[in-house]
Amino acid sequence: MRIDGIEAMGYHGLYESERENGQPFIVDVELELDLSKAGKSDDLNDSIDYNDVATLIHNEIVGPPITLIEALAENISRKILAAYPSVEKTKVTVHKPRAPISVPFGDVSITIKRER
Repeated sequence: MRIDGIEAMGYHGLYESERENGQPFIVDVELELDLSKAGKSDDLNDSIDYNDVATLIHNEIVGPPITLIEALAENISRKILAAYPSVEKTKVTVHKPRAPISVPFGDVSITIKRER
C-alpha cells in the first residue's frame, strides 16, 4: 500500500523562525503487508483503511514541533507499526520543500525504512 503527497503545515525545524512561521511538509508512505485476503474477500476488515493512515500522518505533521525531519519520519513509522499489526514494513519519506537552504533547490527529503 502506498500513499503519496500527504501535505500539511507543520512547525518543525532547527530554527526558531521555522517553529514560529511554519511551512509545508509532504509525506509519502509505503506499507508492506499481505493484502491477498482483502483481494479475495473485498472486505476492508481484511486490509487497512488508507484514510486512517493518512489521518495519522497528517496529525503527526501538524503535531507538536520537533527539530529534525528524521524524527518526524521516525514518529510516523513507529505509530503506524503500533496501530496496524498487519504492517510488516514501512517506508516513510518526509519532504521539506521550503527548507532554509541558502542556494536554489527543488526539494529536500529523507527516507527511512523500518520493520518489525
